[in-house]
Amino acid sequence: MVHPDVLARVVWRSPRAARVARAAGVLSDSGLESHFCALLATAGIPLRQQVRIEGHDVDGLIGERLVVQLDGFAFHSAAKDRRRDLDHDARLVLRGYTVVRFDYAQVMFDSATVLDRLRVAMAQGLHLAPR
Repeated sequence: MVHPDVLARVVWRSPRAARVARAAGVLSDSGLESHFCALLATAGIPLRQQVRIEGHDVDGLIGERLVVQLDGFAFHSAAKDRRRDLDHDARLVLRGYTVVRFDYAQVMFDSATVLDRLRVAMAQGLHLAPR
Protein backbone atom coordinates (compact mmCIF):
# COMPACT_ATOMS: atom_id res chain seq x y z
CA MET A 1 0.00 0.00 0.00
CA VAL A 2 3.05 2.27 0.26
CA HIS A 3 5.13 3.09 -2.79
CA PRO A 4 8.82 2.05 -2.58
CA ASP A 5 9.86 5.68 -3.18
CA VAL A 6 8.15 6.65 0.08
CA LEU A 7 9.81 3.80 1.98
CA ALA A 8 13.21 4.82 0.62
CA ARG A 9 12.86 8.23 2.27
CA VAL A 10 12.13 6.86 5.75
CA VAL A 11 14.97 6.93 8.28
CA TRP A 12 14.76 3.43 9.76
CA ARG A 13 15.89 2.83 13.35
CA SER A 14 16.71 -0.85 12.94
CA PRO A 15 18.84 -2.54 10.29
CA ARG A 16 16.20 -5.28 9.91
CA ALA A 17 13.44 -2.76 9.14
CA ALA A 18 15.71 -1.01 6.63
CA ARG A 19 16.50 -4.34 4.93
CA VAL A 20 12.79 -5.22 4.64
CA ALA A 21 11.98 -1.74 3.30
CA ARG A 22 14.67 -2.11 0.62
CA ALA A 23 13.18 -5.47 -0.39
CA ALA A 24 9.65 -4.06 -0.56
CA GLY A 25 8.47 -3.50 -4.06
CA VAL A 26 5.40 -3.27 -6.17
CA LEU A 27 5.39 -7.07 -6.57
CA SER A 28 5.00 -7.79 -2.85
CA ASP A 29 1.36 -8.28 -1.90
CA SER A 30 2.10 -8.03 1.82
CA GLY A 31 4.67 -7.22 4.44
CA LEU A 32 5.18 -10.97 4.79
CA GLU A 33 6.28 -11.17 1.15
CA SER A 34 8.60 -8.18 1.57
CA HIS A 35 10.15 -9.78 4.64
CA PHE A 36 10.55 -13.09 2.79
CA CYS A 37 12.26 -11.35 -0.15
CA ALA A 38 14.68 -9.63 2.23
CA LEU A 39 15.39 -12.97 3.93
CA LEU A 40 16.21 -14.67 0.63
CA ALA A 41 18.29 -11.74 -0.61
CA THR A 42 20.36 -11.86 2.58
CA ALA A 43 20.84 -15.61 2.06
CA GLY A 44 21.86 -15.10 -1.59
CA ILE A 45 18.90 -17.05 -2.98
CA PRO A 46 17.47 -15.43 -6.13
CA LEU A 47 13.67 -15.22 -6.18
CA ARG A 48 11.25 -14.06 -8.85
CA GLN A 49 7.97 -12.73 -7.49
CA GLN A 50 4.42 -13.02 -8.85
CA VAL A 51 5.19 -15.39 -11.70
CA ARG A 52 2.04 -16.54 -13.49
CA ILE A 53 1.87 -20.33 -13.73
CA GLU A 54 -1.20 -22.45 -14.42
CA GLY A 55 -3.53 -19.46 -14.41
CA HIS A 56 -2.45 -17.93 -11.08
CA ASP A 57 0.46 -15.89 -9.77
CA VAL A 58 2.77 -17.71 -7.38
CA ASP A 59 4.35 -15.74 -4.56
CA GLY A 60 7.85 -16.77 -5.56
CA LEU A 61 9.76 -18.92 -8.00
CA ILE A 62 13.31 -20.10 -7.38
CA GLY A 63 15.03 -21.23 -10.53
CA GLU A 64 12.61 -22.76 -13.03
CA ARG A 65 10.71 -25.24 -10.86
CA LEU A 66 10.68 -24.43 -7.12
CA VAL A 67 7.47 -22.58 -6.24
CA VAL A 68 7.21 -20.83 -2.89
CA GLN A 69 3.78 -19.91 -1.55
CA LEU A 70 3.36 -17.76 1.56
CA ASP A 71 0.22 -18.13 3.60
CA GLY A 72 -0.53 -14.96 5.48
CA PHE A 73 -3.78 -14.90 7.42
CA ALA A 74 -5.61 -12.28 5.35
CA PHE A 75 -5.85 -14.30 2.14
CA HIS A 76 -5.85 -17.82 3.57
CA SER A 77 -8.33 -17.84 6.42
CA ALA A 78 -11.42 -19.26 4.72
CA ALA A 79 -11.90 -22.91 3.73
CA LYS A 80 -12.58 -21.91 0.11
CA ASP A 81 -9.21 -20.14 -0.01
CA ARG A 82 -7.46 -23.26 1.27
CA ARG A 83 -9.20 -25.44 -1.33
CA ARG A 84 -8.22 -23.01 -4.09
CA ASP A 85 -4.60 -23.12 -2.92
CA LEU A 86 -4.56 -26.93 -2.72
CA ASP A 87 -6.05 -27.22 -6.20
CA HIS A 88 -3.44 -24.86 -7.63
CA ASP A 89 -0.64 -26.75 -5.83
CA ALA A 90 -1.88 -30.04 -7.30
CA ARG A 91 -1.93 -28.59 -10.82
CA LEU A 92 1.60 -27.25 -10.37
CA VAL A 93 2.91 -30.60 -9.10
CA LEU A 94 1.30 -32.40 -12.04
CA ARG A 95 3.25 -30.06 -14.35
CA GLY A 96 6.54 -30.92 -12.65
CA TYR A 97 6.90 -28.07 -10.17
CA THR A 98 7.83 -28.53 -6.52
CA VAL A 99 5.65 -26.42 -4.23
CA VAL A 100 6.67 -25.43 -0.71
CA ARG A 101 4.37 -23.43 1.56
CA PHE A 102 5.29 -21.40 4.58
CA ASP A 103 2.98 -19.56 6.93
CA TYR A 104 3.43 -16.24 8.68
CA ALA A 105 4.91 -17.69 11.88
CA GLN A 106 7.48 -19.76 9.99
CA VAL A 107 8.72 -16.84 7.90
CA MET A 108 8.72 -14.31 10.72
CA PHE A 109 9.89 -16.44 13.65
CA ASP A 110 11.63 -19.52 12.25
CA SER A 111 13.51 -18.19 9.24
CA ALA A 112 16.42 -20.60 9.80
CA THR A 113 14.12 -23.56 9.15
CA VAL A 114 12.58 -21.85 6.11
CA LEU A 115 16.04 -21.27 4.62
CA ASP A 116 17.06 -24.82 5.47
CA ARG A 117 14.05 -26.27 3.64
CA LEU A 118 14.79 -24.15 0.57
CA ARG A 119 18.49 -25.04 0.58
CA VAL A 120 17.70 -28.76 0.86
CA ALA A 121 15.27 -28.48 -2.07
CA MET A 122 17.88 -26.65 -4.13
CA ALA A 123 20.59 -29.16 -3.18
CA GLN A 124 18.31 -31.83 -4.64
CA GLY A 125 17.99 -29.81 -7.85
CA LEU A 126 14.26 -29.24 -7.36
CA HIS A 127 14.63 -25.68 -8.64
CA LEU A 128 15.99 -26.86 -12.00
CA ALA A 129 14.01 -27.86 -15.06
CA PRO A 130 14.35 -31.53 -16.00
CA ARG A 131 16.89 -32.33 -18.69
